[in-house]
Amino acid sequence: QVQLVESGGGLVQAGGSLRLSCAASGLTFSRIPVGWFRQAPGKEREFVAAISWIGGVIYGDSAEDRFAISRDNAKNTAWLQMSNLKPEDTAVYYCAARRATTAMSRIPTEYDSWGQGTQVTVSS
Repeated sequence: QVQLVESGGGLVQAGGSLRLSCAASGLTFSRIPVGWFRQAPGKEREFVAAISWIGGVIYGDSAEDRFAISRDNAKNTAWLQMSNLKPEDTAVYYCAARRATTAMSRIPTEYDSWGQGTQVTVSS
C-alpha cells in the first residue's frame, strides 16, 4: 500500500523559511516522479514543483525562485525548501506520486497517490 506522509508545515512570519518533507513507503521510490501541490481555501489545487525519478525538476509560477525541490532515494524522501515566504503562500501543501518511470507532470489528476497534506500559514 502506497503511503505518502508530509511534515514540516507550520506558522511562519513573512520572509521566513520552511522545509517540507514527504516520506514515502509501499512503492519503488527511486523510480517515481514526485510533485508538490498546494491548495488555499476556496481555490483550486495549484502545482508548485515536481522532481523526476532521475532528478530533473520543474516549478510552477508560484515557486518563482523561492522554492527548491529535492529528493534522496536512499531515504525514500522528497523535500520542498521554501524561502522568503509570503502571506499568499498560505495553503495546505500536498506531495503526490506518479507511477514508476512516468514523466513529471503539472497536472494533479495525473498523480496516483497523495499525502494527507501539511498546513503552511504565513503571517504578515
